[in-house]
Amino acid sequence: MADRPVRGTPGWLRDTNDRTALALLLEHGVLTRTRIGELSGLSKPTAAQMVSRLETAGLIHVVGEVSAGRGPNAAGYAVRTDRMLGVAVDIDAVSLRSTVVDAGGAEHPIAVTPLALPPEAARTPEADLRLAIEAACGAAGVDAERVRAVCVGVQGALDPRTDELTYIETLPGWPKRGIRRRLEDALGVAVHIDNDVNLAAVAERTEGAGTGTAGFALLWMGDGLGLAVDQSGTVHRGASGGAGEIGYLPIPRSAAALDPEAADLQDLIGGPAVAALASAHGLTDDLGGGDESAVETLVTELAHRVAVGVVPVLALLDPELVVLGGPTGAACGPRLAELVAAELRADWGERAVVATGVHAHPVLRGAREHLLGEVREALFDEVSRIAV
Repeated sequence: MADRPVRGTPGWLRDTNDRTALALLLEHGVLTRTRIGELSGLSKPTAAQMVSRLETAGLIHVVGEVSAGRGPNAAGYAVRTDRMLGVAVDIDAVSLRSTVVDAGGAEHPIAVTPLALPPEAARTPEADLRLAIEAACGAAGVDAERVRAVCVGVQGALDPRTDELTYIETLPGWPKRGIRRRLEDALGVAVHIDNDVNLAAVAERTEGAGTGTAGFALLWMGDGLGLAVDQSGTVHRGASGGAGEIGYLPIPRSAAALDPEAADLQDLIGGPAVAALASAHGLTDDLGGGDESAVETLVTELAHRVAVGVVPVLALLDPELVVLGGPTGAACGPRLAELVAAELRADWGERAVVATGVHAHPVLRGAREHLLGEVREALFDEVSRIAV
């Protein structure tokens, strides 16, 4: 972050005013000098100076004219959102999904890139992320040289104390130690690595079922099983970054009859178990291929199993809301949530259980939300440089 001018100096005042103008343009979109002055409470001459400095620095530009009523039209200004860019990445064993993030929060195309299969020598983390950046920028039609930060969602955990990755079976060729520093040195951009379920919870908080709650738990059911806990807008990651690996919990004795072969929750409600259940009912993994009665039977059977996974969440965390997410939660929708709540009612009372509110690319959506703050802060740092 750039050093800001000392409080009370002319440079500090310019910096503060220019940041205010930039923030207003990010919030409201196209504004005239007069409107910036009105929204900021500053005089027209001061607003004109702010706009002039920001335009000279290349942070804003004229994008057209705005009607001024009876008088001549006024120039409309907008932020150069392509000045600083980020790339959000969701990576698994077989593919990359990536998209550009700009300071204006505009939606950009999502690029899907197949990954090389083992042997592991064919994969490196640098090559994976270069592919992701190039694909995202190509799809958006922007210059990859403007990318300043990358946020990567992985099916694993990063210890912030040691820069060590764990649970990286889906990341062949990626080292366990020194991964973030290695990527930053190789790519020349800031790199944030996070668990995919944690990023999905960020998306759930900002635009999904968790919006407006004091906190919630997201039970992610996909190929793997995971849990993310949001506490007043902050995701709990644990001391080593490995919080939420609920799939390793053993099956309680009371639930052994649901699947005598299952040893842990992953065996009971992980992707392979759900696929086997679907197949037994003549359905595909996404619940297609059968009639409504087959789907209802499957969802009812699955609800008994999912309730077993929710019980430890209620016992340990007592969240206001439990969100059922991941491919299974999205495919089964509100009906699964309704049946799980009913299954819990006898022993746990009325509990709020809902289906995910982010059906498309939740990991990317969470990574995008993280990067939005980073690229905006990078723009504000540029403001501080012109004020010195």
